[in-house]
Parts: sequence; structure tokens; C-alpha cells
Amino acid sequence: MKTDEITMKLRDIVKTYLPEDVKPEAIQMNSHLMMDLGINSAHLVDIVLDVEDAFDITLDEKDMEAMQTVEAAVRIVNEKLKA
Repeated sequence: MKTDEITMKLRDIVKTYLPEDVKPEAIQMNSHLMMDLGINSAHLVDIVLDVEDAFDITLDEKDMEAMQTVEAAVRIVNEKLKA
């Protein structure tokens, strides 16, 4: 899967958990999921579960802690898919 495809799929996942006052256009590669996009910790867990399902991968605790920005999430998914 190409990086662009991963990014688009990730944006779609993140978009569903955005607070009402944050527009989907705010999702950029350097966006911090919690600080920039206002995603709360419970929804962060939901995002991780959705990412695992969408990409058929397993994320460990280290991956989850590293998944702070959209770019980091794309990189982690990319690495998992290549493994």
C-alpha cells in the first residue's frame, strides 16, 4: 500500500473522532492528534483500534505512544505493513 493511500485512510479514521469545532481540513501531516486536533484519550484508543482493523495490523504499546501526529501514524502503519 502506498503512503498516500495510508494517509487518506488514516485521515478518514481520524475525521470521525474530531470534535465538532475542528474541521477535517485541519488534519495535516504535522497535526498532533490531541493538541492540534482536540482528540481525547478515549478516542485515541478508538483510533488505534480502527487503524488495526483497517490495515489488518497489531499495534503494541510502544507504537501507540509514538502515534502522536498524523505523520507518525502513517510511518508506523507503513512499517507494520512492510514487516
